[in-house]
Amino acid sequence: MSRTACAVLVVAIAVAAPWRTTSAAAGGKPRARDLGIPFDGTPGPHNAITDVAGVTVGYTTLVRGGGARAVRTGVTAILPRNRATADRPVFAGFFSLNGNGEMTGTHWIEESGFLEGPVLLTNTHSVGVVRDAAIAWRVRQGRPDPSGYWWSLPVVAETWDGDLNDINGFHVQPRHVFAALQGARGGPIAEGNVGGGTGMICHELKCGTGTSSRVVTIAAESYTVGVLVQANYGVREELRVAGVPVGRLMPRAAPQAAVKDQGSILIVVATDAPLLPKQLERMARRAALGLARNGSYGGNGSGDLFIAFSTANEGASLGAISTLRALGHEQMDPLFLATVQAVEESIVNALVAAESMTGVGGAHVPAIDHRALQKALEQHGRLIVPPTSPRPLSSPAATHAPNP
Repeated sequence: MSRTACAVLVVAIAVAAPWRTTSAAAGGKPRARDLGIPFDGTPGPHNAITDVAGVTVGYTTLVRGGGARAVRTGVTAILPRNRATADRPVFAGFFSLNGNGEMTGTHWIEESGFLEGPVLLTNTHSVGVVRDAAIAWRVRQGRPDPSGYWWSLPVVAETWDGDLNDINGFHVQPRHVFAALQGARGGPIAEGNVGGGTGMICHELKCGTGTSSRVVTIAAESYTVGVLVQANYGVREELRVAGVPVGRLMPRAAPQAAVKDQGSILIVVATDAPLLPKQLERMARRAALGLARNGSYGGNGSGDLFIAFSTANEGASLGAISTLRALGHEQMDPLFLATVQAVEESIVNALVAAESMTGVGGAHVPAIDHRALQKALEQHGRLIVPPTSPRPLSSPAATHAPNP
């Protein structure tokens, strides 16, 4: 198993006009649209996974020390139904583009069609502690599941942050998982070096957590698709933004030997459209097409694991007989397209928000140069000048708890 580079996690949502500023970054950071990068589709109000009503996100970010013991890691928690997540499962589907990675709990999703709790993201060697903490959190909620048992198969996914983080120091602890779960909020959320994405790299540039959304209309009804990514994949020469091969156009600080795509991508897609589990699996498959737009080819060492869930049909798990609503297969094309668009933008948002980082053993990974990126896009006629200056960035609602 060779996974020494990076990974991505994605959840899909809605998009607007190419120049529309839908800033949700923390600390005054620009997002991809603020730089004039064009994207198709109409985003939701926050251009984030939290545009899907009820979905909340929380982070615990761990950044401390240096040298051989540098800590650059964390936990991301995605709750499909906020505080009701433990009691009200959601329909879900899972897809593996390339299986060199881990997402626990997916056998039961494929068997039952239900996601019965939050989705948690962390580093490769912290999956076990995060899974156990998720079970403890479930028990703390105060009542058993509908079958009468304190039973849980948590969904915990990972990407490798060992290039920047002391991954074998096992710095993620149960309290960090509890903090991310308890701090989950709706509204705008932070991106870049936060949560499980803290130490992640993509296309040999600092990356991490990113999000986006799309709003579509089907049969006169409006639906939202939201995406959140933990990006840690890809090689520099294959990086594309808005169709432009920017990885080949932006100069490196120093020559570097060729590398393989040994990272991973995790994609979480959320929607409020009424869909059945098999339909959600089909949506999860489309996330791979959004990833490909940015230059991934799903290398042998990449763990590319995607999950999609729907917040509709809230009572589906209750009672002996349920009446369900579901769109027809012929009506799903707008949702497929929205997923592709939101995945593409989420990854670019992660790149744009991330900051350069020095980690374990003095390893340094630079952030993408915003001006060089804009210049490359402008040379190819793909840079949009906003009609007005971007409005002030919103502060993130999701808890960002550094170094607890």
